Amino acid sequence: MKNLRQKPLQVVNLGLEIFADELKDQNVAVTHVRWRPPAGGKPHLHEILEKLEELDR
Repeated sequence: MKNLRQKPLQVVNLGLEIFADELKDQNVAVTHVRWRPPAGGKPHLHEILEKLEELDR
């Protein structure tokens, strides 16, 4: 743990870009990944996607 604190912070941010922006403003090395839940987080659409994926196998 001691060695970890001696190195510069590097962050991977998933989702909301505002978090990455805040880290950048504090001179933290950050990589932002634009991620969203499958089917926009809507369970019924997610079920449809899963069924389509099963058909593709």
